[in-house]
Amino acid sequence: MKAAVFHSPGVITCDTVEDPTIQDENDIILKVTSTAICGSDLHMYSGGIPQPRPMVMGHEFMGEIVEKGKNITHLHQGDRVVVPFPIACGCCYFCENDLPGGCENSNPENYGPEGGIMTEKGGGMFGYTDLYGGYNGGQAQYVRVPYANFGPRKVPDILSDEQALFLTDIFPTGYTGVMWGDLKGGESVAIFGAGPVGSMSVKSAILHNAGKVIVIDTLQYRLDHIKKLTGCETILWEDAESTVEKIREMTHGRGADLCIDAVGFEPERSFLDRAKAVVNFEKGSMKVLEACMSGVRRGGTISVLGVYAVNYDNFRLGQIFDKGIILRAGQAPVHAIIDKLLKYVESGQVRLDDIITHRLSLNDVAKGYQIFDKKEDGCVKVILDPWS
Repeated sequence: MKAAVFHSPGVITCDTVEDPTIQDENDIILKVTSTAICGSDLHMYSGGIPQPRPMVMGHEFMGEIVEKGKNITHLHQGDRVVVPFPIACGCCYFCENDLPGGCENSNPENYGPEGGIMTEKGGGMFGYTDLYGGYNGGQAQYVRVPYANFGPRKVPDILSDEQALFLTDIFPTGYTGVMWGDLKGGESVAIFGAGPVGSMSVKSAILHNAGKVIVIDTLQYRLDHIKKLTGCETILWEDAESTVEKIREMTHGRGADLCIDAVGFEPERSFLDRAKAVVNFEKGSMKVLEACMSGVRRGGTISVLGVYAVNYDNFRLGQIFDKGIILRAGQAPVHAIIDKLLKYVESGQVRLDDIITHRLSLNDVAKGYQIFDKKEDGCVKVILDPWS
């Protein structure tokens, strides 16, 4: 089959690899009909998260079941399904408590309670390094899906692939960031990052009846795109100080009720920012999270959706304490909320496919990663067709 294979930082190519096979009676084999490049994929692409061997990329995918293990009873060949990006067994402590990202069984080689940088990680994920189970991903013509009695959801016939695809990751992730804010209606929400996850956070804030939604980004075209889709207010990031001041001006001087970090540890950085990281033996930067800490009101909430892969010195614990900030972070509990989100999409309460800017063949995956990473050609979201 054809698949997008990671070889080294900056090198992802469309290769011919062996087809996946059933390895367990709880597996299914999916013929992938639509897949996407995610911002998290760029952490491997950039080398920010290491991967020593070739791996099939991708954790946003959906398709048609072509083979199933003997234990799969509620799904059948020909069913069209969308698959959550965390790999979760459905029967351990964390799965039973709506925390599938902490699954105790899907990452047997590297799982543990510590959550270290290179050891004792959480549950498995598709196409996201050996640290998270070493599973091949879905930027391919076929993919093996383990624990298929728990993860995949049937897609109604009335929905196209593009309408349903983002139920895999970015819509549940954006929704989680707003859900953690426990909005009652009328609150102010500041979202750092106008990429795919930031865009889904905007849509989710609107679903929660936020009173004011402010989006911050370093690129005007991305701000223009999300403002056109949702009517949100925008701030073009020039520096942290001026950005925080504008947020306060727009929120009665207090700061936002909820700040969402949809960027993570690899924001746009100056030479001095990069030099500081080298001196401190750090990867990337927590400048966006620091801006959230300043931009949120006292007693407000920060949701961290962007990935942070290492620890940082000078963490602003004193500021968190003084302001009484609630900080939530981690992977979205997709399995726990996907059914509710599917109903939003099916009923037309939210549209997901309007953020797509590029549709490419899987053969052109190298180009797709380049324009997504470099933010070229007005790129916001890239969809890949494995069969064109």
